[in-house]
Parts: sequence; structure tokens; C-alpha cells
Amino acid sequence: MGSTGGGVSVPLLHKIAGVVVVCAVILGLTVPGERRRGEEAGGERVAAEPEGEARAAKATGSPAPGGSGSGSPSVSASAPIAAAAPGAVAAKANELGQVPVLMYHRIVEKPERPLDRTPEELYDELTRLAKGGYSPITAAEFVGGRFNAPAGRHPVVLTFDDGTPDHFALDAQGRPKAGTAVEVIQRVAAENPGFRPVATFYMTRELFGMEDGQASAAVPWLVRRGYEIGNHTMNHPNLGGMSGEEVREEIGEIEDRIVRLTGKHATTLAYPFGVLPRKRAWAEKADGEYGFQGAFVAGWRPSLSPFDEEFDRWEISRVRSEGKIEEDDCKQYCSTAWLEHLDKHPEERYTSDGDPNTVTFPKAAEYRLAKEYRARARTY
Repeated sequence: MGSTGGGVSVPLLHKIAGVVVVCAVILGLTVPGERRRGEEAGGERVAAEPEGEARAAKATGSPAPGGSGSGSPSVSASAPIAAAAPGAVAAKANELGQVPVLMYHRIVEKPERPLDRTPEELYDELTRLAKGGYSPITAAEFVGGRFNAPAGRHPVVLTFDDGTPDHFALDAQGRPKAGTAVEVIQRVAAENPGFRPVATFYMTRELFGMEDGQASAAVPWLVRRGYEIGNHTMNHPNLGGMSGEEVREEIGEIEDRIVRLTGKHATTLAYPFGVLPRKRAWAEKADGEYGFQGAFVAGWRPSLSPFDEEFDRWEISRVRSEGKIEEDDCKQYCSTAWLEHLDKHPEERYTSDGDPNTVTFPKAAEYRLAKEYRARARTY
């Protein structure tokens, strides 16, 4: 869900989203503290209930991360899982827990739109994450299934939509401009050792408000420091009402610019307004133009672990950054509420074992493990 373009009213979309959430709760779907797996509504799988990684590998023509095609040996589903390392046990690792994927839009001193946040609010939320043991990773690392969060820490994905000027700019000394999202991230990282300064910026034609020449000089600054550039379409339209050709043009046009700026293709896509096209395959891959490993929607709950059998890499849920306000049921479903919930229920949260090559979790959670990851699994 974005704050610019597309001709769709953001406040209206949030009202619709609120209605959907209320309906979902009535139908008995997941809310904080609850989880019902594999259920369907009206014959269609609910978007917030993922479907696993095997389909993703088929759609992209590449092996699912961690599966046999990525160098992991084939392991029988009945073979015993190896014991966890002592350090992972001491850290109470649970790599089948939930991962907050936070969704930001404009970062401005005087908010004018429902999704705006101030630099001070961003600073406070990131500081809370740092003090709470969270370690940022990029969206690409998340969907790739190998990320190096220290033992005992919790991965979090910071995503910023629309590529607005308040996300990133360099001052006359070549440093991130004060008050921009990048400057705030860098400042929090400097104040909190262990808080990795990375995020994923989903780009539209706005390109941080820079001309192509400016962007060509500035964007490599981000990439060299581990920040990620993702695809958010050229003009930020509602893809739900577009033809396959139109969808591919919107995604492909900004992808060309991303490649020119960064030297590589984007790994992930964020759907404008959180709306999928009529056929997901149109957005997932277009030969010679783009081929993503995952896509993000505007959701209302943290994401499942990428190692969970129900994780759906093509509809990864994000949580809006916001306090516990009345609007859009933020008292339950926005970032502050969810972070509070995970603090109170740490057993539901992803806790790293410190080794990107293994997937450690309590033995009672083994039923949730996607079979592609059994070779890497460790239990206690």
C-alpha cells in the first residue's frame, strides 16, 4: 500500500482494510495470540495464510532456498532431525517464529497523510527495536532463507515504499541528510551496537526525488552499505484492474531503471496498495525483464518464518508502522501493538540460532517445518 499515485484514496483503502480485518476476525482468522493453520474462506485461500515454498520455486524456475537445488542434501521426511547446538539451545532459538516486516511511507516533520511518520517517531520505533534485541535484515535476505542474525536476536525487515525524498538524500559532505530515513537508521545503529543499518526501499519513478544523474551518483552509496532497492512499479497503479501486458510494463519499466542504477535486478516486489494482479504470475516473472523471489502485500500481522510450511513468498504480510491509535484498528494490528504482543509472547517470535546454515526450533514445532529445510533443521 502506498501513499502516492494510482488514483486510489489511501484513507478509503484503509477503511476497506479495516473492514476486511474485522471480517477476518469474525471468520476466526489469526489475531494476536491466535493462529489457525491451512484454513480457507469462501473456497479461496485467505491472503494472510501462506502456501509454502515449493510453488515459488516452480513459478520462478529456480530451486526453493534451502532445498536440494541449493546444495542441501535430500533428506527423508521420516529421518530424525539432528540435535541443536548448545549455544542455540541457550539462546532459546525458534526459527519457525514470526518475523515483523514493517511498512513505512513518508518520513516528514509535519505529517499530512494517514501513513506519514515523523523522523522522531521513526527514531523511537527503531530504538525500541534495537533495545528489544531486533536485528534488521533486507527483504532479499528474508526471502532467500539465509540471514545472519546473531544468536538470541530477532530479525526484522524495514521496508519503505515509494522512494520519496525524505527516505534518502546526501548532504554537501556526502553524508545522509538529517531527518531522512537513512540518516535515522544510521544514527540508531551508531547508538546501538548490533543493530544493523539496512532496509529495503521500494522504488517508483520518483527515485528519491532525484534526477537520473543524481540518482546514479547517490543510489550506489546505499547499495555499497547493504541497503536494498526493490520494485514498486513505475507509476504506482492498482494492478488489480490491469491486463497482463500493462502489469508487465509497469514492473518492467522501473526494473530497467533499477538495473541501471544498481547494476543488478531487484529481488523482491511490493504491490502498490497491497493489491495483486488478477494473475500473480504476471508480477512474479517476465522473461528477460524481471524474475522476483518474493512479493510483499500490505497486511495486518507479522510474517511467518520463511521456513514455515505455510509461508507464501508471493504474499508476504507487512505491518504498518503506527502507534496504538483508533484508525484502521491500529490498537491491534499496527507495529506498536504487534511489538508489544511479541514482547509478551516471546515463544511466538523468531529467535535466531546464530548460524545462517541451520534452522533451529523447539521439537514441538517440528510439524510446521517446510520439508525443503529438513536437511538444515536442528531441534531441542
